[in-house]
Amino acid sequence: MVAIPRGGGPTDADLVRAAQAGEVSALGLLLARHRSAMLAVAITLLGYGPDAEDAVQDATVVALRRVGDVRDPEAVGPWLRAVVRNVCRARRARHDLPLDDPLAAALRSPEPDPAEALERHALRDWVWHALEQLSPRLRLVLVLRYFTGVTTYQDIADVCGVPIGTVRSRLAEARDRLARAVLATAEAAHDDSASLTSARWRRAEETLSAARRGDLGTFAAYWSPTLEGHWPRGDRSFGRQRVLGVLERDLDAGVHHHLTNVVAGRDLTIWEIELVNPPDDPFHCPPGAVWIHHLDGGRAQRCRLFHARRPVEQSAAAA
Repeated sequence: MVAIPRGGGPTDADLVRAAQAGEVSALGLLLARHRSAMLAVAITLLGYGPDAEDAVQDATVVALRRVGDVRDPEAVGPWLRAVVRNVCRARRARHDLPLDDPLAAALRSPEPDPAEALERHALRDWVWHALEQLSPRLRLVLVLRYFTGVTTYQDIADVCGVPIGTVRSRLAEARDRLARAVLATAEAAHDDSASLTSARWRRAEETLSAARRGDLGTFAAYWSPTLEGHWPRGDRSFGRQRVLGVLERDLDAGVHHHLTNVVAGRDLTIWEIELVNPPDDPFHCPPGAVWIHHLDGGRAQRCRLFHARRPVEQSAAAA
């Protein structure tokens, strides 16, 4: 529990250190203490209304992910208000660009693996416990937005097969529920998300390595025989033959698959893969792929493939 010093309640610095040590109750108390000031900043920049409330919820998610990066616990108040200002500026800019979105930049880790920052923080298990309480639809948009490279509303809409407006509404509801959970805190035992992610990463590497060796039996074992596949052009398939066929064609063409990130939940796994084309066929595949796997009994029961846009396509989409 949070240590209360003599002469009064815990200081901001006490709460920051406790939160960095993994106490969700400390983070909840810290955010409750500063919520009025955070809302005041949001109202100043966005005016009264739901946008200001949404900005504070976004800032809460940022704090949840990044509290471990606070170097000066005494200055957490200005840090939280700066987070709110960045969120508000992102909303006012009305741009949803993959690299220039200030909110996405604030949420994502600067390290190559977006999950590394979360893995370094003791709050990670609570984060994943809270995410597991969301419905699958809400959890998926939140995980894509904040834990993968699929950060733009358009890309998330493409992955989920829904309109952008639906993505916005689902994100708003998911952020609201997560923010409420932080403020309410939770002290239940949580699964070890670091171990789960590590195990899922090993499984992904083993599955892809087996395919590279031509061991399609081991590769196929990951996918349920009754797999439901959703593909970039909007069509569906049933069974695992199409997945096997796609991989075989890539391998025959000399395409290399490099796993760059794995996001793991109880019944959800996301693979982010860099696709390296052969020199004589540089446009055989897009630069990257994201596989969303919904699991049942450790096997992919449903999957969706999303291809990252090339830089020229991203610029055209943003125009």
